[in-house]
Amino acid sequence: MTAFRRAIGEGGLAEGKDVLIEFRWAEDQFERLPMLANDLVQRKVSLIFAGGGDVAALAAKKATATIPIVFAIGADPVRQGIVSSLNRPGGNITGVTFLSVEIRPKMLELLRELVPKASIIAVLGNPNRPNYTNLLNEVLHPASALGLQVRVLTAGNETEIEAAFKTFNNEPVDGLLVLSDPVYFDRRDQIAQLESVHKMPSVHSEREIVAAGGLASYGASITDAYHQAGIYADRILKGERPADLPVMEPTKFELAINLKTAKALGLTITPTLLARADEVIE
Repeated sequence: MTAFRRAIGEGGLAEGKDVLIEFRWAEDQFERLPMLANDLVQRKVSLIFAGGGDVAALAAKKATATIPIVFAIGADPVRQGIVSSLNRPGGNITGVTFLSVEIRPKMLELLRELVPKASIIAVLGNPNRPNYTNLLNEVLHPASALGLQVRVLTAGNETEIEAAFKTFNNEPVDGLLVLSDPVYFDRRDQIAQLESVHKMPSVHSEREIVAAGGLASYGASITDAYHQAGIYADRILKGERPADLPVMEPTKFELAINLKTAKALGLTITPTLLARADEVIE
């Protein structure tokens, strides 16, 4: 959100003077999003920014067909029915996608590079998301193609995350892939700590979890996506139409590796992999 607010300021709008931002947080409860979106519509706000995933964007879209909406999501907005096309989103909505779904095969390949002998991996996902099954299927097929067996773990809150990791005591796996989710992003310190306690090599799509202690990540920058969303919000507040602003896609996917975590896990990161990394945390 710092990046989003900075972008608005860069456009010349002073927060608190030219624009007032009111926040509504679902606090990891997706079912609250429609109510929060309707509340903003009733307040007749000038624009709604829907961050935190496609569920928030869909809730905002359902709540209003007139108030401009800008989103920042990891899913394909066309496939999710948020916009009609990327180049011509149409209606009152546009935004940014960081395409976390499209990078699942690359994340699996990265996990295999980090743990070459891996044969059984766990995938952690949030079953409370309406599109959870689709997200999971995006992993199962490429995992099978790589010859990996998959154990599916589900968790939607702090207590369930703790319980999911405890299963490793009785059913060990060789590595962990964590599906992108706003709940997991909020709980990144907890997840990184549990990965350390259970000595679990992990791959994420957000480099922020690697900065917190996770092993590696591959994905587009969420900070950059939110900054671009702020640029769009600024332009719309100054009179441009969402329908005329194409949905922005990432131009670069970044690989981050935490060498300190790798050493703690007893893993050797090959020079080739290190050379490919955009960020190495020591």
